[in-house]
Amino acid sequence: MNFKEKLHSLGPGILFASTAIGVSHLVQSTRAGADFGFSFLWAIVIANVLKYPFFEYGSRYANATGKSLLSGYVQIGRWLLWLYFVISFLSMFIVTATVTFVTAGLLSNLLGLTLSTDWVSLIILVFCILILAIGNFDILNNLLKLVGLVLLFSTVGAFIMALIHGRVEPVQNFIPTSIWENKSQLFLIALMGWMPTAVDLSTWNSLWTVEQIETAKKRPTLQETLFDFNFGYLISAVLSVCFLTLGAYLMYGSETEFSDKAPVFAGQVINLFTLSLGNWSYWIIAISAFSVMFSTTIAVIDGYGRALEKTVHLLFNTTVKQYLFWLILLLLGSFLVINQFLNDLKTLVDFATIMSFLIAPLIAVMNIKVMHS
Repeated sequence: MNFKEKLHSLGPGILFASTAIGVSHLVQSTRAGADFGFSFLWAIVIANVLKYPFFEYGSRYANATGKSLLSGYVQIGRWLLWLYFVISFLSMFIVTATVTFVTAGLLSNLLGLTLSTDWVSLIILVFCILILAIGNFDILNNLLKLVGLVLLFSTVGAFIMALIHGRVEPVQNFIPTSIWENKSQLFLIALMGWMPTAVDLSTWNSLWTVEQIETAKKRPTLQETLFDFNFGYLISAVLSVCFLTLGAYLMYGSETEFSDKAPVFAGQVINLFTLSLGNWSYWIIAISAFSVMFSTTIAVIDGYGRALEKTVHLLFNTTVKQYLFWLILLLLGSFLVINQFLNDLKTLVDFATIMSFLIAPLIAVMNIKVMHS
């Protein structure tokens, strides 16, 4: 497979990277560096390594069978698919609300909006659903490729400049936060919960792979499918370390703490980049940061919509389309969650990521059963 063929085969892997390079990177990795320096670098590396097989199973299974992991679940037993449905239904509002809330903060910061963050979130949710309702897989695929490319170069550039400039000097009498405190351990669980993303999203990867096969009317080789996934996974893993480094170099030991208010938090994250690259880069970074979170939001909404529609089809042997129904339900439920956590961004993020950490082993076992069935 030559380089041109490899580029053409990219699709689901980029969608996966777009869902991963969001809250887990912009928020959690940066917070880890800002609060603990490089103390949790090992956790980011271990999470990326240990979770890799369970995400890769989605691409491998879809290529081998032409079906998603959800079809594999139901073949083992309907109870397994019911379990997945319950897990997804209980988590989808929290997860969607979290990524949308961060996106709204970035948009408010970018445009200087004074509108309440929950209403900005509602506008974003409605816009995403309109795109998904009238668009198709190719539009989503091409949009996220462009956005991902911009963020990749800007993040790597900021990372290199931070290394060149060196770390900020700690304030006098700086006392590092112990990683053994209960609060630190809870953050560690939250950090690993979405690093690189929640394991239950592995089903989305298989659904996107199947969609790519159906759209292209041609099944790629296993080599092409795995190259696509590995490319996206590698980008996600590298950028998680870059964001940790930015937090560690530019905030650790200073008196600056991340705000719980989404617009303020967004401004602080963008400021990390401008400190490295210079003020000239503000608009590039602000636009690319919003773009990647917007791409995460739209990919998450699409993922839940596809997964739940397919789950209902398999459980009840029906072909009735419910994609739009699940999108609207996601909009309503996520807006209510955002409204409850309006001035408590970090609590919402930590709650969502800890929940995913607890779910992860169960989803991992389910994927193993499917691959070895």
